[in-house]
Amino acid sequence: MKFIISRDVLLKNLTAVSGVLNSNNTMAILDNFLFTLEGNKLIITASDLDSTMCAEIELENIEGEGSVAIPSKLLLDTLKLLPETPVVFKIDTENKTVLFSANQGEYNSPICLGDEYPQMQKMQDPRSFDIDANILQRAISKTLFATGNDDMRPTMMGVLCELSSDNITFVATDAHKLVRYRNAKVKADDFTSFILPKKPITHLRNVLAGVNEPVHVEYSSETNHIKFSFANLTLFSSLKEGKFPNYENVIPTVNPNKLSVPREDFLKAIRRVGNFSNQSTYQVRISLAEDSVVINAEDIDYSNKAEENITGSYTGEPMSIGFNSKFLREMLENMDSDEVFLEMSQPNRAALILPAEEADADESLLMLIMPVMLNY
Repeated sequence: MKFIISRDVLLKNLTAVSGVLNSNNTMAILDNFLFTLEGNKLIITASDLDSTMCAEIELENIEGEGSVAIPSKLLLDTLKLLPETPVVFKIDTENKTVLFSANQGEYNSPICLGDEYPQMQKMQDPRSFDIDANILQRAISKTLFATGNDDMRPTMMGVLCELSSDNITFVATDAHKLVRYRNAKVKADDFTSFILPKKPITHLRNVLAGVNEPVHVEYSSETNHIKFSFANLTLFSSLKEGKFPNYENVIPTVNPNKLSVPREDFLKAIRRVGNFSNQSTYQVRISLAEDSVVINAEDIDYSNKAEENITGSYTGEPMSIGFNSKFLREMLENMDSDEVFLEMSQPNRAALILPAEEADADESLLMLIMPVMLNY
């Protein structure tokens, strides 16, 4: 088999699919890219068993058909050091070697035959929908940071996706914070839900940046898999098994105490004051009254203390409430609006953080943060 391809085209596609690779695979062949020649197409595949990504490239100079597994790190590292130039690949399946040449260099490596590479599982009775790449990328970006890392709660280590006749909803939580993103531009006739695992959608978010076209999504409850197709790329992944927590039950609906504050001012104050908090709890206290908003923190062990007054508009009963400054900072960093609302009921109940204005009329973003017990 033989083919010729531009170094830049090849490197771009290898980089796109390489995000699903693991550094320590259970199967040695997964340290390779699968190269498949089929007609006038080169199909490049990378996999970690749980997720698989393919890139399909049309080429003019192809001889032969078949598939082989080429070492991924060796190929990537070499291509990164080459300038833009045509790269000629000659594959000897009998001796299991690949020779690729570019400029004045030739590079030779052993390969494996493609039939040893794990194949993607076929989905049974898949359902599908289309979603704009920008909406999907934004939905993942707004929720991913709130996913959990507790192996004892595996369903929280992913993002819930719910599709209904009204909208599409993405939810992530780690029990300390919760984010719900909704968009009314994507709908379905029947309600369905599934949990997207963290690693593949983290990579999906990255490769979707700059894509301006619909993403075709297929999912199967029978095989518990999902497939995202866009441009010349396909990402296939297993879905998280289990039941996601009933997130609607923890979102408070009556919040008479409301703070309106410039997001950037609030964020910078939390960053500064949070530096002086206890480095195990990261606790900051927010004291609220009609004419004042005071943020303070104290680390008794190191005699650190900080206090700031910020400009904000507060309505409700005077109160003091404590938050983990790292969680609060993450939420404010993942909002776009110039002004945000902090809505509360009591110092020991969950608080909501909402944008004062949505980026899009069809979009809705809600963030929830659990308070911490004040100890000073």
